Amino acid sequence: MLIAYRARDIAEAHIVSGMLNARGIESHVGGHYLQGAMGEIGAAGFTNVHVQDEDYPLARDLVAEYEASRPEETSASAPSGSRVERYAIGFLLAVAVLVAVLVGAI
Repeated sequence: MLIAYRARDIAEAHIVSGMLNARGIESHVGGHYLQGAMGEIGAAGFTNVHVQDEDYPLARDLVAEYEASRPEETSASAPSGSRVERYAIGFLLAVAVLVAVLVGAI
């Protein structure tokens, strides 16, 4: 079996696998256990869609169509990432202040 697609996460791998199956190409999603080992953090590069060697050229053509139709990540998504970063920095700052207060109390 050959890797027809390297997905960002397990959900995307199943979307592509379903698309291939709908077109008559039997596919297999690998990386389920590796994804779980990483917990809530997306395990990039571990989730792959595999197809039979003889189906690979058609599968790659279909994957290329999928990738072309997928919306690009725009700067509009950047504010949510920035918001997450601000919350993370705020949380770390709060923990640092709490530790400083506790150390000062000892």
